[in-house]
Amino acid sequence: MFKKLDAVEKRFHEVEHQLQNPGLSPDDLRKLSKEHADLHEVVGIYAIFKKSSQDLKDAKELLSEESDEEIREIAKEEISSLEPEIERLEKVLNILLLPKDPNDARNVILEIRGGAGGDEAALFAGDLFRMYQKYADKRGWKVDVLSISGIGIGGVKEISAMITGGRVYSRLKNEAGVHRVQRVPDTESQGRIHTSTVTVAILPEAEEVDVQINPTDLKIDVFRAGGAGGQHVNTTDSAVRITHIPTGTVVSIQDEKSQHKNKDKALKILRARVLDAEIEKAQKKHAATRKAMVGTGDRSERIRTYNFPQSRVTDHRIGLTLHSLDAVMEGDVDQVIDPLIAHYQAEMLKNSAEYA
Repeated sequence: MFKKLDAVEKRFHEVEHQLQNPGLSPDDLRKLSKEHADLHEVVGIYAIFKKSSQDLKDAKELLSEESDEEIREIAKEEISSLEPEIERLEKVLNILLLPKDPNDARNVILEIRGGAGGDEAALFAGDLFRMYQKYADKRGWKVDVLSISGIGIGGVKEISAMITGGRVYSRLKNEAGVHRVQRVPDTESQGRIHTSTVTVAILPEAEEVDVQINPTDLKIDVFRAGGAGGQHVNTTDSAVRITHIPTGTVVSIQDEKSQHKNKDKALKILRARVLDAEIEKAQKKHAATRKAMVGTGDRSERIRTYNFPQSRVTDHRIGLTLHSLDAVMEGDVDQVIDPLIAHYQAEMLKNSAEYA
């Protein structure tokens, strides 16, 4: 581990030196700045670890050489506080040295769709979106709705939103999958519990440099936006449907009155879906070595159940059960996300030890 840390520290100082070069191109400046930011946390904690280790060594020497009992007691206290702290820092450094997901720092496009359960599924899809909105607010992220297809009673058949902020994908990537809800719908007169499902997709935002889309591979249709009951939202052909012919990916946007804005939104979603498909393809190719993944990674996998009568949230991938459903729905999603990340890191550490 320490050879790796010394190499990281050396590279950090090299990058710092390179960043002082006024002749850097914008692209090189961006890449080096990102690398500097990625290495900064590891180097900072390693510096604390080395200082603490030296302090511990000094305290132990003092204890073995000093005859004054008062000074010996001070040395003992310092040793008792430094040893667990050094152990904690070593665990943190081990985690920081794990292979990084290259998409962790990206923004995401969140897509939520009502599944089995009709109107109740659409209502819960709306509830889940509001849960993620509140979670984003707590973390200081920004949420911009890209497209929405609602139902008259407050639910959504489908909604797409861009979430921007610090390391959004790293926090939300394990939210993808089927979310199941068990509750008594407002429309249920008999008081029976219904079970419905909602699918959540978390797509890392794709820049143009990430996904090369040839304009000749796109089929773009424009049409008049329509609302409920067949009424026209506007009287111009502002709605846009883009089909990526090689992958068959289709995105339709009609939320904006401007055809140009709808096209921009559709392309943003299209790029993210194409990138996500490439990521999924690569993951399936290397599935045999992906022991550390949380769950199977299958988008159709049921990952979580929200049981309202018992105020219970269960994440089926790690067997986590919480009796704090109200808090989770109010945006306190970290109490589910943190154990998932901890489980993932523990599995990664175990696998890295097995293959070391």
